[in-house]
Amino acid sequence: MKQLRIIILLITAAITLGAVTSCVDKTTEDQYADWRKLNLKWLEEQKELKDANGNNFYTEVTADWDPSAKIYMHWFNDTTLTRGNVTPLYTSQVDVKYRGELCDATPFDSSYLRTDSIYRSRINSNVEGWGIALTHMRVGDSVRVVVPYNVGYGASSAGKIKPYSMLVFDLKLLSVQKYELVPVKR
Repeated sequence: MKQLRIIILLITAAITLGAVTSCVDKTTEDQYADWRKLNLKWLEEQKELKDANGNNFYTEVTADWDPSAKIYMHWFNDTTLTRGNVTPLYTSQVDVKYRGELCDATPFDSSYLRTDSIYRSRINSNVEGWGIALTHMRVGDSVRVVVPYNVGYGASSAGKIKPYSMLVFDLKLLSVQKYELVPVKR
């Protein structure tokens, strides 16, 4: 009988602990609701930014493969100077220099922290927003890119990047190392 009471107490404790834990657990969306609101507000502010001539600072750019996937880009260079230069494909391997930060100016990564400051990568092995940007650049272009969270890390986190984070990249496309068309497997 004593063993039965102990078993009942253990079961009751487990049930109670489970109930308490389930009340404490929040979904990612609930946990990061304020951060998400801050990021969405910041994105709307960026969309409204104007340059010295009253034009939109950022250009809305969509993915060729998904018109609902959007980023916002600002070219720092005169694009007439890079006209005719190579534009990478989504499957290309490129060399870039970049800095990445969150909407609150928290830096999360930079190729400049590496010895030669060049990051070589296949475009499609990065977040989708990065790929959208690079496939709209030509070798020699320098841009600022705002990547909404749905084409960034989404509801996931990565290092200093919290869920629902808008990403800001300063990118310079240095070269296209491999320019190959890779068949899509269906």
